[in-house]
Amino acid sequence: MRDTRESRLLLVLLIAVAFALITVDIRGGANSPVDGARQAAAAVFGPVENGVAAAVDPVGNAIGAVRDSGRRHDRISTLQAENEVLKQKLGSDARNRSRLNQLDSMLKTAGEGQYGIKAAQVIAIGAAQGFSWTVTIDAGSNDGIKRDMTVLNGDGLVGRVTTVGPSTATVLLANDPDFTVGTRMESSDELGFATGHGDRPLSVQLLNGKAKVNPGDRLVTFGSQADKPFVPGVPVGEVVKVDPSGGDLTRTIYVRPFVGFTKLDIVGVVVEAPRTDPRDQVLPAKPKPTPTPTVTVTATPSATPNGQGNTNIADQNANPNPNANANPPAANANPPAGNANPPAGNANPNPPDPNADPNGNANADGDQ
Repeated sequence: MRDTRESRLLLVLLIAVAFALITVDIRGGANSPVDGARQAAAAVFGPVENGVAAAVDPVGNAIGAVRDSGRRHDRISTLQAENEVLKQKLGSDARNRSRLNQLDSMLKTAGEGQYGIKAAQVIAIGAAQGFSWTVTIDAGSNDGIKRDMTVLNGDGLVGRVTTVGPSTATVLLANDPDFTVGTRMESSDELGFATGHGDRPLSVQLLNGKAKVNPGDRLVTFGSQADKPFVPGVPVGEVVKVDPSGGDLTRTIYVRPFVGFTKLDIVGVVVEAPRTDPRDQVLPAKPKPTPTPTVTVTATPSATPNGQGNTNIADQNANPNPNANANPPAANANPPAGNANPPAGNANPNPPDPNADPNGNANADGDQ
């Protein structure tokens, strides 16, 4: 349609009619005069609208799903990021607690032995090729660390410092085959030399071939001259096996170290030796043996006929019935008349006088 004066006038007229119908419909409410026309239009155009909606809805839903999927993906990513932060926080808290426990245990060991220590953390582990067991710590010459210093943790002897840099140092672990330390047995003071064997127990060569050693005995470091490389009294391990004595000058025992060399974290370098040898003070207290329960069975004495218990066994055996022994029954003391006085026929061999009892049963004349 061309834009003419008549077309514009028609458009304005249609708009005015539309507003008039709307006004009448609103004012009429439920009784609107156009309600019938609206229902008729709904009956005609409703099925058309449903068909169009059925055809268009899947497309609209797909578009909405694509649009919402971005928001869902962002929400999932946000939740995953929050979970990762929580996991890292929980893991960090657990590790911090573990490190605090290790530090507390090491400080306790240092305090009992009066060792001046410099705490450090294991930051690297050497390759175990050829049984080379070493670790790197984050303390060096700038922290007062020097070569041939003793390294320990809360459990006992870790090793000795071999190489020192400005901020790091290398520690040779006690289970390395090139590691040797002088040891002393708890209580017996037997001396020996311990050598590492990787992940196997340490072997200790006792100087006394006839030394009495039992599994469970414990060893500490004997100490070196001028306390380098080892200070005295550091716990080494516990005896797990003893070779039989063959009459040699030395004797070999096998010791399980107190330290777990595969899970080192916090260690301490002894920068100041104790003034006196702590001896066995640093060793942990031995666990008390669990007492074995003992069951005691007590026999209950049986009652006697007169109601008295067996309080005097000797008297009871000697005289179980004093009255029966003192005064025997009449049957024993005085036998029955039939036994004490047998019948006349048996007790009196002479026949009775026939004159004395003419009606008697025993009649010498045979008048029975």
